[in-house]
Amino acid sequence: MSEKLSLKVEASRGELDHITAAVEELGEREDWPPALVYRVHLVIEELLLNIADYGYDGGVHEVEVNFISESDALTIEIVDDGRPFDPLSDAPLPDVSASADERPIGGLGIHLVKNMMDDMRYRRENGKNHLTMVSLRNE
Repeated sequence: MSEKLSLKVEASRGELDHITAAVEELGEREDWPPALVYRVHLVIEELLLNIADYGYDGGVHEVEVNFISESDALTIEIVDDGRPFDPLSDAPLPDVSASADERPIGGLGIHLVKNMMDDMRYRRENGKNHLTMVSLRNE
């Protein structure tokens, strides 16, 4: 079991359904556990919507999403030409001790992504953000 999938889509909210369908198909072919499919959906949705909403000052841009599904791990790489943003160090830490009523809206998405993935790496190369994430298939 080892399969690669690369998708290039417009950096817009409208492309999320296309990516979700591709993730479903890959997960089915690779026999991912339901918990992994769920994590991948949440992570992809959070990151792609952040890129679409905050990564650009306008215009049409493209995002590349690469998946490498192996028997022991899934690697996801998201590449975009948006403004530089390292979610590992640039995202503010949310106050998870405050009640839901006391917390400001937003800010939990990146925190959730960090907690759902087993490994994350960021680099800026040739004017593009490269975020690589690994989720172990230990279920």
